[in-house]
Amino acid sequence: MSPSTDTRESREFATEIKFLVEPTIAEKIRTWARARMAPDPNASGESGDAYKITSLYFDTEQFDVFHRKGSFGRSKYRIRRYGESGVAFLERKLKTRGLLTKRRSIVKLNELQRLADTGAEPGWAGHWFHQRLAARRLKLICQISYRRTARVAPTNFGPIRLTLDDHIRALPAAGLVFNDTRDGTALSASHIILELKYRLEMPVLFKLLVEEFALNPRPLSKYRLAAVALGCVPAPNSVAPVNGHPTPIHA
Repeated sequence: MSPSTDTRESREFATEIKFLVEPTIAEKIRTWARARMAPDPNASGESGDAYKITSLYFDTEQFDVFHRKGSFGRSKYRIRRYGESGVAFLERKLKTRGLLTKRRSIVKLNELQRLADTGAEPGWAGHWFHQRLAARRLKLICQISYRRTARVAPTNFGPIRLTLDDHIRALPAAGLVFNDTRDGTALSASHIILELKYRLEMPVLFKLLVEEFALNPRPLSKYRLAAVALGCVPAPNSVAPVNGHPTPIHA
């Protein structure tokens, strides 16, 4: 469930529940989690549990992913970078019957331009990703970046993971590169996104968290939020404003 430097293709299965919380509550949850869970082994920072995430998102000309049209509503394709790393993950995030499956491969940043080629290159780690972009006629839409706090813990059913995402910002896509020079448009500036990930049933630890802070789950999509905020698509009726920004209420 955590960012790894493993070069192998991997798959992950998890239930993911999201919440919108105010900064003061988020700070209390952060303190709560640090007292009960271990820091993400791949993170850093003063508490050893923080890192920056930057992702490039894809959609069709008709924004079928945004509108959740057919199979496009169950999958997202993105390129993800952790911190200032010289590598990136090519990812497909698929939701089936409420469970998330993630397939990803790691490539060097200078290899991303291969995705702009007409044909996919057999043998390359990103071959499967390139094929799917072409088959689904996906194009780059935007870049989303944010700061994440991540804590983990073992359970009898596998690892569990708590993350808090803040300073969420979006930029229009500018090619198969990551833009680190512009801040971009702030998304949901007065709220922080809390995510709980686990396998099978919700662990007792998370049940205690939800009860203690009276948390109410809310399906959210950073990509949908960014697409509206950047003017790529008009806000649909299923979008509610949060601090002046439209917030999708469907993942």
